[in-house]
Amino acid sequence: MRRTIGVVTVARSDYGHLRPLLSEIRDAPNLTPLLFVAGSHLAERFGATVGEIEADGWCIAERIETVDPHDDGAAIARSIGRAVSGFGGALVRHRPDLLLVLGDRYEMLGAALAALPLTLPVAHVHGGEVTEGAIDEQLRHALTKLAHVHFVAAEPFARRLQQMGEEAWRIHCVGAPGLDRFRTLRYLDREELARRVGVALTRPTLLVTFHPVTLEPDRTETYVTELLGALAEVDATLIVSFPGADTSSGAIIRRLESFATGRARVRLVSSLGDDVYASLLREVDAMVGNSSSGLIEAPSFSLPVVNVGHRQGGRLRAANVIDVDYGRASIAAGIRRALDPAFAASLKGLRNPYGDGHASPRIVQALQEVKLDARLVHKRFVDLPG
Repeated sequence: MRRTIGVVTVARSDYGHLRPLLSEIRDAPNLTPLLFVAGSHLAERFGATVGEIEADGWCIAERIETVDPHDDGAAIARSIGRAVSGFGGALVRHRPDLLLVLGDRYEMLGAALAALPLTLPVAHVHGGEVTEGAIDEQLRHALTKLAHVHFVAAEPFARRLQQMGEEAWRIHCVGAPGLDRFRTLRYLDREELARRVGVALTRPTLLVTFHPVTLEPDRTETYVTELLGALAEVDATLIVSFPGADTSSGAIIRRLESFATGRARVRLVSSLGDDVYASLLREVDAMVGNSSSGLIEAPSFSLPVVNVGHRQGGRLRAANVIDVDYGRASIAAGIRRALDPAFAASLKGLRNPYGDGHASPRIVQALQEVKLDARLVHKRFVDLPG
């Protein structure tokens, strides 16, 4: 019998990871993907990236509006409530056999919470990781406890889930599915890439993404001021993308817009699109900011990354990551090191600790084989020995 796999995407970031997995589910002989779209995908100010999903030809089962007009803590709490309510109705109407969520977004938490009273089994991708500087840390671990099947990117994460009381048979170490697309993607050459981005890619070129540090929303202005101060000192082409829809994201966007005004070598974009973004990872000279992409995806391109602050604190990282604090002098020094040809040369042949680019087939095999029975939905907490 065919199984319907409900797949949740709430932002440009998770969609890039889900694209290869969606294709693998669609091509499986006994699986059918059912796509639920929510979060910043549906917000004009974040690029209305639902258009990318439609351009890829995916049929959207439902669109769940969650984004609040404001971005303070209360607004995020309201967005979580909207997600629970919206996904609750959508899941009752469509009733997939299993719901798949990814990562650590609060909208994903809303989807998993809605599935709980419906006794709908949940599969979670990218559990067991650590991001100590953001509320994502708690969200990810909460999703672990709500999920019934776990697809982790590396063995340390599998061990951490067992430490959290999860049964070993539920945990599958598969790698990061977002790396799968790098094997088959059509990369844009430098000339076409410059045309799509809208700025000449004169070297050095930096890709910049800075998200709010959601555990310290009152420090957002200070942190972004220091970052922009460092970037102003660098003679480089800057391709700067908007932050995600988090607490205080509006403050960052306003500062970025002001910074980009009048600077010919700065291009500010709300969303790049997956083919452009992946091509930039291959073509730019370094990445700067605090995006998880610098730790998960950039190693596949041996790309130097200046990781600012502690949003990604505790996360598994390869040798391409240069950790710096929030001070502009520290950031500027990190950029200089990242642009040093000797540092770039030292990364030749770098192995990505998040997998080999074949995660999606492993996930699909598990989705086909897992028994959708009472044992799956009745979770048991496993105590550690001693």
